[in-house]
Amino acid sequence: MSAGGVEDLLGSAMFVPVLVALLVVLLTAVLLKFVLGRGSSRNAVLLVGLCDSGKTTLFGQLTERKAVKTHTSIKKNQGTYNLQEGKQGSLQLVDLPGHERLRLLNVDEHKSAAKAIVYLLDSATFQRDVRDIAEFLYILLVDAALAKTPFLIVCNKQDMALAKSEKVVKGMLEKEINTLRVTRQAALEGTDGSSGNNNTFLGRKDKDFEFSQVQQQVTFMECSCQEGKLNITGVEGWINSIG
Repeated sequence: MSAGGVEDLLGSAMFVPVLVALLVVLLTAVLLKFVLGRGSSRNAVLLVGLCDSGKTTLFGQLTERKAVKTHTSIKKNQGTYNLQEGKQGSLQLVDLPGHERLRLLNVDEHKSAAKAIVYLLDSATFQRDVRDIAEFLYILLVDAALAKTPFLIVCNKQDMALAKSEKVVKGMLEKEINTLRVTRQAALEGTDGSSGNNNTFLGRKDKDFEFSQVQQQVTFMECSCQEGKLNITGVEGWINSIG
């Protein structure tokens, strides 16, 4: 073989690994762009809770700066919240129906875009509804898709005479969830005595439940969306802090 042929052969042999290396770099860049792009798509704040908790009223105050006529609805509301306190940009606010048959379906539809969860409850009727409130909250907190999503528990209707304070609400929810996780775990026990999916157990098994044990950052806050007694400053501050 001539010297020129040998040089051509060596050149081809060296070219292949260089080409492979370039392809690896290109694929890595595309993958990173895809992953980062998915992360940045989380731009929605989901307003969730039972019916009549004040979600749509708060939605109107945040998006339109005014009270809106509300009624129990099976349709979601979507709008834009422009960040305050010197911040640029906006977030999408999604007011999800609280009807029992629809609430989880709507959460499943939007949870991949959730940057934060604002969970509203009626502080005046809280004691009556505490089990339903705790069950819905439990399901959200054990959802793997929301494992890193911050939660704001809004104790609404503080203008009402029988409204429970955020401290009382937090304590009662912790007790109710402590009971719920035991009954849910027992329901998952197999007939052979083996346990079910451990991912459905919330908090630490060796201690009574506290919100400090969950993966998410959970904040409690009081507010009132009632026109004339409006107090949503804390809620807005929290939304701006995660924006």
